[in-house]
Amino acid sequence: LKEVADVRTEFVKRVTEESLKQLLEALERDEVLNDLETESILEENRARANKARCFIDTVKKKGDRACRIMIRHLKITNPALSNQLGLSSGSSTQLGETTFSAMMVPLYNFFKLCVFIYFKC
Repeated sequence: LKEVADVRTEFVKRVTEESLKQLLEALERDEVLNDLETESILEENRARANKARCFIDTVKKKGDRACRIMIRHLKITNPALSNQLGLSSGSSTQLGETTFSAMMVPLYNFFKLCVFIYFKC
């Protein structure tokens, strides 16, 4: 929780709209956020920085588990930003879990593509 609070300002400055959407989708998939919370963050905030502020504050309010999950997804979806924020080392996510998750995202996308192609024919 403290780690997320410490990087809030830089996260808000640096996160892109695309990275933010990826994080929102990932946290919704992991049931950290629900669809109403995701919608609220995206629709009630016009500026990217306001969306980022609302996002990180919402995650912080949900506690340590939510923060750890958000950091894990940030490492996977945007390792450059994660490194810039200093989240790459000393986090509570084990290397094996990160490596496995990083491998599963492309495999999952490939699987979806195969299913789409198979059923389209």
